[in-house]
Amino acid sequence: MGTPARDKAFHDSYYGNMRDNGLPDHIAALRQLARKYPQIDLDHVGIFGHSGGGFSSTDAILSYPDFFKVAVSSAGNHDNRSYDYTWGEKYHGLLERNDDGTDSFDSQANQNLAGELSGKLLLMYGTLDDNVHPNATIMVIDELIEHNKDFDLLVMPNRNHGFANEPYVIRRTWDYFVTHLQGRTPPNQFKIIQPGD
Repeated sequence: MGTPARDKAFHDSYYGNMRDNGLPDHIAALRQLARKYPQIDLDHVGIFGHSGGGFSSTDAILSYPDFFKVAVSSAGNHDNRSYDYTWGEKYHGLLERNDDGTDSFDSQANQNLAGELSGKLLLMYGTLDDNVHPNATIMVIDELIEHNKDFDLLVMPNRNHGFANEPYVIRRTWDYFVTHLQGRTPPNQFKIIQPGD
């Protein structure tokens, strides 16, 4: 999806399969790197993503719980039925409803996998996001609650879509990985200074 300098066969392999989103390739690459660099600990793998990456990082911990132990997902378009239809249809095809009440986009909706959560998940969204509506994350939250799953949530008030590079969000992301991958206490109130500050 969106990868330049690839042929049509490459793009066709992903068409209609947004759930794949390259995660099997990432897992294979990390396993290969761990064979070469034994200091890589495959028992403590985390993933971060924002926007489409927020979809992918949540998908990673739900679809591959034996590999990904921690995920931080911000402003994820977790269900393309609630996102810009032209984007979803470009990669997934037209929405088609089935007689049983399901549809062709069910396979790419993270909330449908909420019951699979076994690792640590931090979800974030901005209350004024006009790119990926907060409801995309709220649908995942609703299903996590329905399945009695523990998760963490950071709501960024009065923030639009581009909040992932804010120092507070970066610190909370780092702290989450330090706590849940290293099993250590992160530095108290560590402050990130933006260049020029």
